[in-house]
Amino acid sequence: MSAIYTWACFLLWISFTTQDKTPDVNVMCVFSEDCLLPCSFQPGSNETIEWFRQDVVVYKYFNHQEYFNHDHLSGRAHIFQPLLSRGNATLMLRRSVLKDRGMYRCHVNSSAGEHNAKVILKIEAPIRGLFLEQSRMSGYEEMKCTVNNVFPAPRVTWETEPPTFESLRPVTRIIPNKMGLYSVDSRLKKLKGLPDIIYICKVTRLYSGQTWTASIRQREIRESPGTDLTVPCAVPSYMNKPSLKWTFSNGEDLSTILTYDSRSENIISSPPWKSHAELDPFKVSFGDSSIRLMDPKESEHTGRYTCVLSMPYGTHTERSDIIIGSPVDKNTTKGSPSYLWILGLVVGLLLLSLGGILVYRKLKGRNTEASKDPEEATELRSAKDGDTK
Repeated sequence: MSAIYTWACFLLWISFTTQDKTPDVNVMCVFSEDCLLPCSFQPGSNETIEWFRQDVVVYKYFNHQEYFNHDHLSGRAHIFQPLLSRGNATLMLRRSVLKDRGMYRCHVNSSAGEHNAKVILKIEAPIRGLFLEQSRMSGYEEMKCTVNNVFPAPRVTWETEPPTFESLRPVTRIIPNKMGLYSVDSRLKKLKGLPDIIYICKVTRLYSGQTWTASIRQREIRESPGTDLTVPCAVPSYMNKPSLKWTFSNGEDLSTILTYDSRSENIISSPPWKSHAELDPFKVSFGDSSIRLMDPKESEHTGRYTCVLSMPYGTHTERSDIIIGSPVDKNTTKGSPSYLWILGLVVGLLLLSLGGILVYRKLKGRNTEASKDPEEATELRSAKDGDTK
């Protein structure tokens, strides 16, 4: 009987303690933007509103006056006074910063009674853009993936398409700035013997789990003038109906070849390229965004062709360096003959020097023989005279 009485008292105590308890509210705010901390109460009259941060009063509203007890929030924290009659004591933080993070508590005392509410505030600086490019800053070819001014520090992973058996070993640096935001620099050394592989960099936000993706593939294509050729661009498996943009650069100017909207299936070609480049909409629907170059000219169409496929939170780039010209012409224009005449000159000087040495030695030998003849003749005469006597 005593045990039943004890359990009944315990359950009754639990019911009383949880009857007016308001669950904690989690609020996610964007760095440098205005932020709202909700607080609703039973409307009455003569309200006194206090906002606590870590059990310290940082804002107070009493008798139609605002009071700030924290310099950090002074001038940035306000309530909507016209809404108090409706039971709304929401606190607005202007231009939120990382220091605003933490536990807040709203306490309202009015003629209708007391009310408490807790708010857990998190601040996030989301990813605004992800950049992937090829670099040689470390002395070798590598892929460089960067994202700037984010919080909290995201998670970076690398993949390839198709997958390889070789383990990927990126080097990732996460550096905070004066505001507490992070810049992420992740680098992956290019794999040897795989020139046509896609490198994929993925950056995942910690709070939301949302992932941004950037990928790139680069290649070089050589072709003879006047021969139609295909500049390849394939949609990677992680993309679904992205928009498309083709551009061309000859090292100086950047021009748009064409654009394609996957929703409207509309192709817009730039006038200079209408007679030289075409896109097959039927192939695009199957993931082939390649263009066909018709009657390419060496002087006009040699350069870098870039295909950019984009969708929310993801971009894929394919760069093709197209070199139009015969192999003989290319070799003769790259300076090889300038070294041949030097080599021929060196060989000629060596042969001339060798011939001079041989002539010199031959002449010297003849002079030596000529100088020895008179002495030998005198010795022979002396020998003959001795024999006669």
